[in-house]
Amino acid sequence: MASRGYQSGFGNEFASEALSGVLPTGQNSPQRVAHGLYAEQLSGTAFTAPRHANRRSWLYRIRPAAVHQPFQPLAPARLHNRFEEAPATPNQLRWDPWPLPERSTDFIEGLVTLAGNGGPAEQAGCGIHLYAANRAMEGRYFYDADGELLIVPQQGRLEIATELGVLGLAPREIAVIPRGVRFRVALPDGAARGYVAENFGALLRLPDLGPIGANSMALPRDFLAPHAAYEDAEGEFELIAKFQGALWRAAIDHSPLDVVAWHGNYAPYKYDLARFNTVGSISVDHPDPSIFTVLTSPSDTAGTANLDFVIFPPRWLVAEHSFRPPYFHRNVASEFMGLIEGAYDAKAGGFAPGGASLHNCMSGHGPDAASFEKASAADTSRPDHLVDTLAFMFETRKVIRPTRQALEAPQLQADYYTCWQGLARHFDAGPGA
Repeated sequence: MASRGYQSGFGNEFASEALSGVLPTGQNSPQRVAHGLYAEQLSGTAFTAPRHANRRSWLYRIRPAAVHQPFQPLAPARLHNRFEEAPATPNQLRWDPWPLPERSTDFIEGLVTLAGNGGPAEQAGCGIHLYAANRAMEGRYFYDADGELLIVPQQGRLEIATELGVLGLAPREIAVIPRGVRFRVALPDGAARGYVAENFGALLRLPDLGPIGANSMALPRDFLAPHAAYEDAEGEFELIAKFQGALWRAAIDHSPLDVVAWHGNYAPYKYDLARFNTVGSISVDHPDPSIFTVLTSPSDTAGTANLDFVIFPPRWLVAEHSFRPPYFHRNVASEFMGLIEGAYDAKAGGFAPGGASLHNCMSGHGPDAASFEKASAADTSRPDHLVDTLAFMFETRKVIRPTRQALEAPQLQADYYTCWQGLARHFDAGPGA
């Protein structure tokens, strides 16, 4: 593997070479590429997509991506898109953290599908997965033809070597691996756990800001793409593909991470969530969670997301005469939440780092009884500084359907509903009440 490093900007037209003189001048596919390399275009959008939305990169590599043996189906895995195998439920659901594996397990083997909607055939919706691994991917590589992967580590660092370079990833950071990009994952800390959203729809992008202005939320310059870094290795390797919800395997006699140089705007990237410029109410009322959106995959309905990635980071709460935690609500969208560290301000217990909750369309949810009583009695003349906490939400316009393996998992909390049963009746119709 050659040089490492990062380039900043979201959706930029990057150019990077790990070997000087590789990138051609004046055309993308010359008759002969320098150093005996092959030119190959990787397209993440249709050729005719509008210029502002068009995503593609030119890769200059040791062998084209077509060089491998035929794919053969793998046995059904815990990673899949079978979202119709169990009835969707309006019940509020919550899971304890998935344990780290006891047997040797790499990143792909450690992926388990919790829920999702839509699918790659309709190019809409999302899959929601958890990963728990304790071994690096050795001699095997992976790509997802069904969607781009948004990786949210909760425990342990990841080193993600991709065709276009290397991303080092730690908890409180995220990475997006574009559809079709080949990669492998190493575990510098020996074990790792986290969350993955698989986006089947429009590519994730920064949300529009409107009257918020140009300098809040996530800034384009804080997104980092890798510099070119290549592997020149031959041997007996395995290429795993996810295609139409199933896993396939092909033998390959060289590392597919052999891109010596590349230029374009379709590339893996990472983002440090600590750089998110949080905005909120400085007068009254708890603002809607949309102001915490980091990335969005738009749908064909304006203002309605195929998938939003929202965070609840450390921040000051200063609204006066207000109920400061998230209010009780029912939502036309469906919400999957995860916790990276600390505690969530609307839950007194039961929602642990590495755990998850699911509140589907129009399922009522909000603070538990203990959190409600505490917030109702808080002195709102004093600001409250939330520290050592980071939660997130995958929100989508479609119902999120839990898989059978999620509904049958021992981590599913059968008594989650009881956290609201202690909410007492306080109604008093008397004068001056």
